[in-house]
Amino acid sequence: MSNKIIMLGTGNGATLELYNTCFVIQNEKGNFLVDTGGSIEIINRLNQANVDYNSIRHIFISHSHTDHVLGLFWLFKVLSQSIKREIIKDKIHIYCNDVVYETIKVVSAHILPSSLMDLIYSNTTFHILNDNDSYDINGVKYTFFDIKAKGTKQYGFECTLANKKFAFLGDETLNPSLYNKIRDYDYVMHEAFCLESEESIFHAYEKNHSTTKSVSEVMNKLNIKNIILYHTEESHGKNRQELYTQEASKYFNGKVFVPNDLDIINIV
Repeated sequence: MSNKIIMLGTGNGATLELYNTCFVIQNEKGNFLVDTGGSIEIINRLNQANVDYNSIRHIFISHSHTDHVLGLFWLFKVLSQSIKREIIKDKIHIYCNDVVYETIKVVSAHILPSSLMDLIYSNTTFHILNDNDSYDINGVKYTFFDIKAKGTKQYGFECTLANKKFAFLGDETLNPSLYNKIRDYDYVMHEAFCLESEESIFHAYEKNHSTTKSVSEVMNKLNIKNIILYHTEESHGKNRQELYTQEASKYFNGKVFVPNDLDIINIV
């Protein structure tokens, strides 16, 4: 079964030209949306990626920060109309921890009509995650785990795609207590807030984030085969991908992916 990662956005929470980091894992059985960014731009990005939002039945929200969860409310607006018109008849599944779930309930009560949310709740199953809960999503077993973030409660996941061990680690620097969990993995998705030379400008470390150098060094020590770096700043424009790849490659022996928005990564 072929699997592709469609990067809808690759930016951190303060980017304007890059959309906030979110992506779709796509295979022959469907689309799995991971995070939603922070605005209505999520609808535009799905359209640009030729992913019909009406086809999405599985959504994971890693944590409750604005740049990961607010796009969900715009999805609720369009999906509720599709439910009302019976374009969508089967259940939508949302996977999140308890903090995210409470955020969704409280915020939606203040910003969306109750009639709209009644349609969403009637056709949506919320899976409130505990550490190491597993679910079959589009024929793939995903195991969700607490990344032990220093900030708000946050989950990542691990799975096997195309016989490759794959992990998504949210948007904080990986907690050392989880090093052995991903050691020797084939693909790891990890945030890289800025270049090491610009840490004093963007203050990645004090925000519990990584530089490209620091994450590359750790992934190299853990014998990771491929790293996918995202959740970056955007000050370098079209040179961002080249500069981040160059720095990462100095400290990491495997293959480095620094995707741009709407890039596709084939997992093979």
